[in-house]
Amino acid sequence: MFRKLVLTLLTFFVAFNVTAAEIDKTQPYEMMKQVSEQAFERLKAEQDKIHQDPDYLKVIVEEELMPFVNEKYAALKLLGPNLKGAKREDVSQFIVAFRAYLISSYAQVLTQYTDQTIEFGPETKRSANKNITSVKVDIVDAPRPNIKLEFKLRRDKKSGEWQVFDMIAEGISLLSSKQSEWSTKLRQEGIAAVAEELEALSKQAIRFESAAK
Repeated sequence: MFRKLVLTLLTFFVAFNVTAAEIDKTQPYEMMKQVSEQAFERLKAEQDKIHQDPDYLKVIVEEELMPFVNEKYAALKLLGPNLKGAKREDVSQFIVAFRAYLISSYAQVLTQYTDQTIEFGPETKRSANKNITSVKVDIVDAPRPNIKLEFKLRRDKKSGEWQVFDMIAEGISLLSSKQSEWSTKLRQEGIAAVAEELEALSKQAIRFESAAK
């Protein structure tokens, strides 16, 4: 399920061709539309390099996706009640490891990517003082049924910029799914143990599925 959720997330985000500095992050709906309209140019243009070195996909994710993801806020929400009494250094280690894990996971799923298209729902109305909003999109992957997604974004109170922290696909929250998966280990072994596991997973080489068989 996680791989499916990540693939749908990447369907939206791998279209990034402009840099983060060129996108107005203070307008979440327009930001999401702008990045999606770049039509996968970098991914398509660098296919030779990607096939020569699949780990290069991690570079693409780092440069094109992560500027629009608030991994710190996502990691803290994921930890939830486990934050109570936790050591600050363990939490910091988890945030760093979670970011590396996301990069590696996204890069691996990119090896399965095909040219799906995106249709936006209407812009969600929000009040000026609201710091959480959502953007709804449909992933069109004919002849399969459309996948309905809802991206959750949070606004930084200081900068006014928005970043994605969660995605809901087919009624399932990406954060909630990982929270359920890791809850027992977090409770029994602690934050540092899970962080170490994520660090190890993030260092695994990216492989194309056909090559892995």
